[in-house]
Amino acid sequence: MTGASDSRPAAKRAVLFALDPSLASSLEKELARCGCQTEHATGATPEQPDIVFCPSARPVLRQALSLFASTPVVVVSRLPEVDGWLDALEEGAADYCAPPFETIQIRWLLETHAGLRRSMAAA
Repeated sequence: MTGASDSRPAAKRAVLFALDPSLASSLEKELARCGCQTEHATGATPEQPDIVFCPSARPVLRQALSLFASTPVVVVSRLPEVDGWLDALEEGAADYCAPPFETIQIRWLLETHAGLRRSMAAA
């Protein structure tokens, strides 16, 4: 294998922002499988994370988008409804996911959104 084929995600640090504990727990397990460290938060963190996961409640999403303005915010919901997904994207979320979480899904979110942010920051 070459170094370029490393399958680890681009993100190293994720913030679980105001997520329900049971939802956060299952997401945290998949993030750990992807080699991503997690931190639980309800406000700004001292260091900007690579990606943020938050609930779909509009006020919480707006708060996360404001606190982590230069970081991709992914909405996490128990109900994978098209309207909820579209509303979250219209508010400014980078993406939307729902349990059951799978490693391949979480890895894709990390590589796509945290990797994109890093590429844009370097440009």
